[in-house]
Amino acid sequence: MRFIGLDLVANSPDALGRPGDPTERLSQTVQNAVLFEELGFDGFAVGERHHAPFLSSAPPVVLSHIAAVTSRIRLFTGVTLLSVLDPVRVAEDYATLDHLSGGRVELIIGKGNGPEQAELFGIGRLEAWDTIAENYRLLRQLWSGHKVTWTPPAGIRGT
Repeated sequence: MRFIGLDLVANSPDALGRPGDPTERLSQTVQNAVLFEELGFDGFAVGERHHAPFLSSAPPVVLSHIAAVTSRIRLFTGVTLLSVLDPVRVAEDYATLDHLSGGRVELIIGKGNGPEQAELFGIGRLEAWDTIAENYRLLRQLWSGHKVTWTPPAGIRGT
């Protein structure tokens, strides 16, 4: 059995309605990952959200910082929203992070569980399923090590 922690990096207002300090909240996320490593957890995940109250719109950046201050714990995405992201950029960002972390990255992909992400990126909820399938195929090709030529199929937005 493996144990991992997950932080969606929510930054909700305090009891008086005052907004939380983003710097403090992101620092808390990194401190939690360090603590999870010290406690013997197997991994730590940072979720991806692109709307309030979340601060986790750039998980590769947060996970890179966590990689720099830890040495053993696996680094998970919880999840990478491949339905709204450029799969080339995802491949580049997470391959770089994997090299910098000594091979500790575990990429988990998804489409997002609410309409906010898809709507923010101009993708319909039904279109998100087709987009994630096509982006996944491209991501797998990019990580195969072979030269890739890609044209989005009809009905799929190029990312």
